Amino acid sequence: MAEIRSDIKKLSPGLYIVATPIGNLGDISKRGIETLAAADMIACEDTRVTAKLMAAFLLKKPLVPYHEHNGEQQRPKILAKIESGGSVALVSDAGTPLISDPGYKLVQEAHQNGIKVITVPGPSAVIAALSLAGLPTNRFLFLGFPPNKKKARQDWFSAQAETDATLIYYENNKRLGASLADAAVIFGPRNAAVCRELTKKFEEVVKDDLIALADHYKNEGAPKGEIVVIIEGSKKRDTDDDTQDQDMDRTLALALQHMSVKSAAAFVSELLDIKRKQVYSRALELTKE
Repeated sequence: MAEIRSDIKKLSPGLYIVATPIGNLGDISKRGIETLAAADMIACEDTRVTAKLMAAFLLKKPLVPYHEHNGEQQRPKILAKIESGGSVALVSDAGTPLISDPGYKLVQEAHQNGIKVITVPGPSAVIAALSLAGLPTNRFLFLGFPPNKKKARQDWFSAQAETDATLIYYENNKRLGASLADAAVIFGPRNAAVCRELTKKFEEVVKDDLIALADHYKNEGAPKGEIVVIIEGSKKRDTDDDTQDQDMDRTLALALQHMSVKSAAAFVSELLDIKRKQVYSRALELTKE
């Protein structure tokens, strides 16, 4: 249990963006605790979740729900509180607010109204996963959550087919196998990592190429916990014939599970830059096998 200082000073009026733990309570910063202790009000994604965090650090403050379903109604009230001289801390259920939640609209309107916005940085599942994955970190793109429907999800991945930055997205554990399969159809056998339960007791990182990962979770079923998927960006492919043949076979094998022979051949031909006649011929051989 953390010891809370008794000499916490009152915060100046403003909106305080406070990062909270993504799993391990020990990851919240001293400044984060002090800000929550001193704020006049805390706007949170789920009051029940934040109440547990507050109880863990012996804190008691007014909690108001702020999420995508009530944002339009709550933003004016939160901003009015600050404009009347109050301080409001914004938190999400876990990690840094505004990352895949509606907090940015509140920050946007705060700026428009001349309200001071202060960050109290800390944990982020995106950065935590990136630091563990062993994939390039010099350039990365966070995509949020993919669509639920297969066609929309494949289109979503297709939009990033030529992006050379490392790709990061969140996924529901029950949809993980399907989204990895769709990613493999679009990206082929790129290196990837599935990170789950970050900072918790059963933290796990599973690394392989996308095709192997899709097969793994298809066979193993949905894992437990919160999921972050990281995929290497587009890069120039090895022109070695054996490597190209292996890539073609593996990508075709997966594509044929979702497409006709003709469509799979056209897709793989364009993806791997191999003559369509060659790919079509190999696709027919694979279907016979």
